[in-house]
Amino acid sequence: MPARYAKALRGGFAERRNSREPTTIWALRDLDLDIGEGEVLGVIGRNGAGKSTLLKILSRITEPTTGRAELYGRVGSLLEVGTGFHPELTGRDNIYLSGAILGMRRNEIERKFDEIVAFAEIDKFVDTTVKHYSSGMYVRLAFAVAAHLEPEILLVDEVLAVGDAEFQKKCLGKMGDVARQGRTVVFISHNMASIEGLCTSCLMLAGGRSTGKGKPQDVIGQYLKTELRSDAGHRSLRIHPGRRAGSIPIMDWVELQSGPERQIGAVRMDSELTVHVGFTYQSRPLHPVLGVTVRTLQGAAVFNVNNKFIAGFDFDRCMSGTISCTLDNLPLMPGTYSLDLWFGDRASDLDVIFEAISFDVIPADVFGTAQLPWAHLGPVFCRARFGLEPGSPN
Repeated sequence: MPARYAKALRGGFAERRNSREPTTIWALRDLDLDIGEGEVLGVIGRNGAGKSTLLKILSRITEPTTGRAELYGRVGSLLEVGTGFHPELTGRDNIYLSGAILGMRRNEIERKFDEIVAFAEIDKFVDTTVKHYSSGMYVRLAFAVAAHLEPEILLVDEVLAVGDAEFQKKCLGKMGDVARQGRTVVFISHNMASIEGLCTSCLMLAGGRSTGKGKPQDVIGQYLKTELRSDAGHRSLRIHPGRRAGSIPIMDWVELQSGPERQIGAVRMDSELTVHVGFTYQSRPLHPVLGVTVRTLQGAAVFNVNNKFIAGFDFDRCMSGTISCTLDNLPLMPGTYSLDLWFGDRASDLDVIFEAISFDVIPADVFGTAQLPWAHLGPVFCRARFGLEPGSPN
């Protein structure tokens, strides 16, 4: 029996916008990719990069314009909501239909049937036609079928985002189980924590081409640097609409850095963030003091740091230079944040700029579980230790 793996894709897929327009838009181009048995490949990239087209070709929904895709083994796929289900059939009938498409015998499907229904939480509606299902019910059943009928290659798109947080947690756990069984998984997601926690390798697509493949953490770092807000991370402060009335324009510019990468507009959770501020004060030398306030997109203050309150950070007097503030482990949940900057000396704030610069925080597998705390419970995450003493409480 041949090894279970997907060899995708030598060639590409193109679309013409209309027959009168000669321009050809390539959704995928010159992609040469081997996915080995037992490999869990995460695919990342901006919207329109070609991720979903890749999975449609691998699942044989779309035929490549040039080249070929070779797959060895049964393929289970979860793409758009509704793919592979017949709306006029019941949930029960669709389970058997999907299994038959995968080449499974009826007794194999029956052995997994109760487990599928329990995972999907549709036991009361299993004999209802799926056209009456909500999108959440549809996705739960589709994922349960795709993951439990033992395909040798599992293809999963971002469609999991439709489910609620508890269901996403179940799905990620099941995908981890599938991967540990040595089956091949191709997983598209914008959730970098899931990619980092579940995948053994990562592929980045841009403009339909592969721009990097390797360890998830390395490729995600490359994605943050080259694709996501690559034009951000530096801003002139000489003229800024957020400068507080009465401020002396001392701060010249601000620049963000994460690790060795400077001028970066996106940073991973729990990683280092450094804020550099260039300043010039021509009136007199001063002891530079910098305050940095982090705010949510809605304007709520999250925390503030200021070297005025830190022992040992009383800098020598000067009239110009660059002052830096480094946060070793950024404790922010994913989202967009802005920085207020307060510059002065030990006696007073001389230059204050609100929303001086903004940046994005990208999910990362900070707890090693491929899961994150619920975002609606606050913008900050915290590590904690838990203990248990079994027995009756005193």
